[in-house]
Amino acid sequence: MIVTTAQLSKHAYGKYAVGAYNINNIEQTMGLFRGCLDSQAPFIIQLSKGARQYSDKRMIEAVIRAADEIFPEAIYAVHLDHGDEATCYDCIDSGFYSSVMIDASHSPFEENIAITKRVVDRAHAKGLTVEAELGQLGGVEEDVVVDEGNACLTNPAEAVEFIQRTGCDALAAAIGTSHGAFKFKGQQSLHFEVIEQIEANLAAAGMQPVPIVMHGSSSVPQEEVRRINAAGGKIADSCGVNEDEYLPAAKLGVTKINIDTDGRLVWTRVHREFFRDNPGQFDFRPPGKVFMDEYAKFIAAKNVKLGSAGQLASLRAFLGK
Repeated sequence: MIVTTAQLSKHAYGKYAVGAYNINNIEQTMGLFRGCLDSQAPFIIQLSKGARQYSDKRMIEAVIRAADEIFPEAIYAVHLDHGDEATCYDCIDSGFYSSVMIDASHSPFEENIAITKRVVDRAHAKGLTVEAELGQLGGVEEDVVVDEGNACLTNPAEAVEFIQRTGCDALAAAIGTSHGAFKFKGQQSLHFEVIEQIEANLAAAGMQPVPIVMHGSSSVPQEEVRRINAAGGKIADSCGVNEDEYLPAAKLGVTKINIDTDGRLVWTRVHREFFRDNPGQFDFRPPGKVFMDEYAKFIAAKNVKLGSAGQLASLRAFLGK
């Protein structure tokens, strides 16, 4: 059952974070739905601009519609991840999405506000919510590339003005995470003080709390990396977000945590090991079945860390379903 992202955020706020998982194909979709039902967790399906172009946007949307029929007990939202203005409008007008993200964080502050406000006005007219970004995460996310020198934390002093002037419904805040598999050097931690200050500034301005979103939040499990490298991969010096920091962030107002790279690592590990161990095999379905099972396990375990596992019954009552 597709619900609004706003409904998920309202139920989760201050208690847990909803996992927002990027998908591109049937195998990821099946594993995601299975894992979330196994762990009884709500979730957000994220479609990036690249995912919509990978085959055709109608194909991946049809896959989701089919999964909705196959897994009627699932409760989830469908979200555009890192959209430009044109892609946001296409998703808003499609009638399929629960929310969109406009990423104008690379633009100057005033231009970011202007672009975001246009998208918000168009989305709100159709009953959709908008996630916007202030500050810049380093790393690579498809066609979004920010080198370490240009990455910057969200300025809490600007956050209130940005939210007031744009009317955005959720804020993707840069708090020290980055995209890809190479997020940190050493044992760095998230900048929780940025989240705390944003929420304090909103309260001081007499505004309601705004859900915060964490991008680039994959944990980059070192066992996955080790197994990939043992099967012929070359992923060196990778480091991700500590999963034990998910729930503390959720308690501060983070309601949505984006996870993509970890799923790609599971896919890579499964397929490298399968074809290493079965060099005569050329049927892609056997490793696909292994991946669906492994991805479901990965998703269920991640939901436990997010605090979203076991929340379906409470959410269903909250929604009156």
